[in-house]
Amino acid sequence: MLINLIHILVFTSFLFLSFIIFSNPLKVNKKANIWFGFFLLLWATFWLDEILILVKAKPLGTISNLILYFFQFLTPIILYLSIVFFTNPNYKFSRKDFTYLIFPTIYLFLLFYYKPNLTTSILIIFLISHALFYALKSYFKIHKHQQQIALFSSNTFDINLKWLEHIILGILFISIIITIFNLFYFGLPLNLYINIIMLFTAYFISYNALKQKEIFPKEKYRDEIITINTTEANNQISAKRKLVSDSELIEFKSQLIHLVTEEELYLNHEINLASLSEKLEVTPHQLSYILNNGLKQNFFQFINSYRVERAKVLLLKKSSEKLTILGIAYASGFSSKTAFNTTFKKFTNQTPSQYKKQHSVL
Repeated sequence: MLINLIHILVFTSFLFLSFIIFSNPLKVNKKANIWFGFFLLLWATFWLDEILILVKAKPLGTISNLILYFFQFLTPIILYLSIVFFTNPNYKFSRKDFTYLIFPTIYLFLLFYYKPNLTTSILIIFLISHALFYALKSYFKIHKHQQQIALFSSNTFDINLKWLEHIILGILFISIIITIFNLFYFGLPLNLYINIIMLFTAYFISYNALKQKEIFPKEKYRDEIITINTTEANNQISAKRKLVSDSELIEFKSQLIHLVTEEELYLNHEINLASLSEKLEVTPHQLSYILNNGLKQNFFQFINSYRVERAKVLLLKKSSEKLTILGIAYASGFSSKTAFNTTFKKFTNQTPSQYKKQHSVL
């Protein structure tokens, strides 16, 4: 039967994917991927009942089910913790993190004292509220991360966790549907369609998780980069104390512009705040201060303004007519066509093709 095959494929896909993420073949974002692996493993257990029926195994007992339901309830929390470590690999647990166990404890209490007529509706509301809370918390965490990485990276598109953002929105929708379905036992077609969607979700996660990049640079300044990776912290540094004097700020600003333009450092798509600070012989904190206070730009804006200007020249240059858009992107320091198109439009309000067409006519 098709539905049984889909159940097996979904269960084994998430199970195998969790193993791959745990093994982390690319050795990137190690702590985050451990938590993400646990998330996928817990996600696989939602199909455990169907698998046990298919293999004609003995159903789980009451206590085993309670333990399983408790850990399944932790799934949104585990996903959120993985995102915490994606955005800050130096994160340390503290006493306040015990608050994560408040909702699961209440849920466990409701399961122990379950009464069909009274508790079912409460469980539905509780499950959906819990999933919604952590989905939104995760979404805003990623959104904040997307703003913060501009402080130290010139190519943010490989590390902006956009793929996780899509997964969160998809899982939020699917979780609500599955929760309602499991509690009210809707018809077979819905179950089939949702499981097909989940199968494609597993493939989507596989594709993106296995090509993820290390978010934070591995240089000696890694820890310092992480400490300034909050807009609030950066603003506090700028407002409360000067990291360089006013005269030094003018001098460093001039040196920075000269260094980047003369050596064309912006053409290196891997350049980041740490590597540029070393060339300028200042700390990443100081360079961030110089950019914010001397040039009124973050690192992403500073480097990509040069790349966009370079691309403008190449787009209209006759000797570059044989270059494709991708070729111009690489020749301007961008790491991909997507990064080029998005960044170019952000700076000019036009795509590269639109810019070339308009100015070629002129």
